[in-house]
Amino acid sequence: RSHFDAQDYMESGTPGIKSTDDGWMNRLLGTIPKEIPTQAVNMGTTTPRILSGQMPVANLPMGRNYNHKLPVDRPQIDAAFDQLYRGNNAINRAYQEGSEARKILLAELKEEMMAANRGAPPSSKFVGDSRKLAKLMVGDAKTQLAFLALGGWDTHVNQGGSQGQLARKLKPIGQGLATLVKALEPIYADTVIVVMSEFGRTLAENGNKGTDHGHGNVMWILGGGVRGGKVYGEWPGLAESQLYEKRDLAVTTDFREVLMPVLREHMEIGDSNLAQIFPGFRSNQSLGLL
Repeated sequence: RSHFDAQDYMESGTPGIKSTDDGWMNRLLGTIPKEIPTQAVNMGTTTPRILSGQMPVANLPMGRNYNHKLPVDRPQIDAAFDQLYRGNNAINRAYQEGSEARKILLAELKEEMMAANRGAPPSSKFVGDSRKLAKLMVGDAKTQLAFLALGGWDTHVNQGGSQGQLARKLKPIGQGLATLVKALEPIYADTVIVVMSEFGRTLAENGNKGTDHGHGNVMWILGGGVRGGKVYGEWPGLAESQLYEKRDLAVTTDFREVLMPVLREHMEIGDSNLAQIFPGFRSNQSLGLL
């Protein structure tokens, strides 16, 4: 029931193994031909575990100052660093790729930055981030993999029902996903969006009108090739005897069962590479998502 353990397991792709030091999306990146520094993008300042590893990933800072220029963006300093890191060792190549990635990202988002500076900020953080992400995916940067995290879901107190804290948090999720789908229209037929969380909440309300850490929850899959409009998986039931430890919705589908067909059928990743991305895992279900 630990956020940290559950997040680490889902982002590393190796549940129960704490020693995994890279993320499954980074291992995925290692199986596809490397073309440009912005092939994989994290919408944030710090690389999350899911994208950590040997393959380079571009970080795109968000927030009100995401377009604030750094000293390294000054031509003289940029040229000096280029001269300093002009060699071909691992450190020099890391700088060269990071510098190129930053320039590509800033160029791709230049128009969006100008609009924001004229007093037209996004209606919410997620909606705005979705729009920026779509601009990258559709634009010349040709980003293939992207990750965006959104927190604030630990509703131990005053969770609410159709009205209240949780409902207010879910509304921008729906708006952001709708924005993302609309903005990705030119490439949506060849896009898959996966929404996932580390766990659900307890069935019963606690003493603070909230819910505590649970187990089973849902994953959402959107995209042009997704067979949507239905719920996949086995429903375990909500009777006390059907609950995990008599308090939580039970897990009936391993999250990797959902991700595997996305990688195999949408990204055309072969079995040998899938074994590297999710080591030790064998798929036992055919959900028919795509």
